[in-house]
Amino acid sequence: MTVAQTQAMVVQRPVLDVRADFPILERLVHGKPLAYLDSAATSQKPRQVVDAMTEYYFSYNANIHRGVYTIAEEATAAYEAARKKIAAFIGAASSKEVIFVRNTTEAINLVAYSWGRKNLKAGDEVVLTEMEHHSNLVPWFLLAEQIGFQIRYIPVTPDGLLDTSVLPRLLSERTRLVSLTHMSNVLGTITPVREVADAAHRAGALCLVDGAQSVPHMAVNVREMDCDFMAFSGHKMLGPTGVGCLYGKRAVLEETPPFLGGGEMIKNVTFEGARYNDLPWRFEAGTPSIALGAAVDYLQALGMDNVRRQEESLTAYALDRLRAMPGITVYGPPASKRGSAVSFTVKGMHPHDVATLLDQDAIAVRAGHHCAQPLHNKLGIPASTRASFYVYNTPQEIDRLVDSLARAQKLFGV
Repeated sequence: MTVAQTQAMVVQRPVLDVRADFPILERLVHGKPLAYLDSAATSQKPRQVVDAMTEYYFSYNANIHRGVYTIAEEATAAYEAARKKIAAFIGAASSKEVIFVRNTTEAINLVAYSWGRKNLKAGDEVVLTEMEHHSNLVPWFLLAEQIGFQIRYIPVTPDGLLDTSVLPRLLSERTRLVSLTHMSNVLGTITPVREVADAAHRAGALCLVDGAQSVPHMAVNVREMDCDFMAFSGHKMLGPTGVGCLYGKRAVLEETPPFLGGGEMIKNVTFEGARYNDLPWRFEAGTPSIALGAAVDYLQALGMDNVRRQEESLTAYALDRLRAMPGITVYGPPASKRGSAVSFTVKGMHPHDVATLLDQDAIAVRAGHHCAQPLHNKLGIPASTRASFYVYNTPQEIDRLVDSLARAQKLFGV
């Protein structure tokens, strides 16, 4: 794929126009323009989101759901309006199915410790995949140690796809939950969530989806996927840090006990006990974070199908260029079956050295196991370098990445 073809497949707004909304991209690092290729870790924030946060702090900063004075009611209205936007953004049947949490990790822990403690027992099985982030592994490890259920895994094929052919023999009457990523943060693989959810339901189990990498980058509809839970973070989708969401089917959430105790999640408290609040506030103890409404507005204006097309084009271009380089191994499926994360290794160089040398050219990438150590072990590598793209990236930045990698190889003599 040529640069011209890649540039032709952009969001409705020209990419240079989009980039103007992100002031950080004007920064020089080591005297060179910043090329930010680490959006799988956290996205940059457009002016519109920062302005919305500033407007809150400067105009109606008050505790949500607590006050009856004007600015408190304005804050509450904005908070609940954001919940409705997010519900529509992910295709939820009701805004009561959207729970605000701090991030994807907290959302998965909520399911593990609230739903899991109530519904899992010794001898049960929870099914995960070999490509999960630690956030969708460790909570289940901790709970399994306490309860005694078993954890089983859907394997990853040599070309980086999920091997769903094992589902008929992997799932059984003991299976209570199947929890999987929608998009791998290492391989970029987009998993067939509906197929897995259908198999889980046939076995009498529920399905949890880690949408941290998918919700920011493609159109997602929880009802079409028929998942029972989905978790995602605001900071990966142009929003602020410290806020994320858990989607849950209303019938399932109604039967799930609270996760944290404190203010807001109660209806009545006496010295003898408490009655808990209705959905969704039952799961939102304490002072909440600023919500994601402005970020959702921004993405909706771009159009998620347009976002996906642009990123698929960028990823295809990056895969072509990287795979043409000697000594570089790229992991994962083709662009049509993956998101915008591209992990690779450079022969004779540690990923940390690669990332450090790229930084000298103002190219920001991730190096390490990306909180997916078991997957790296399966790939037979201790770590990898990862470049990941979003709505503000250009083919020219990929060219800079490739040129900088070539200079790093020459420096190391590989």
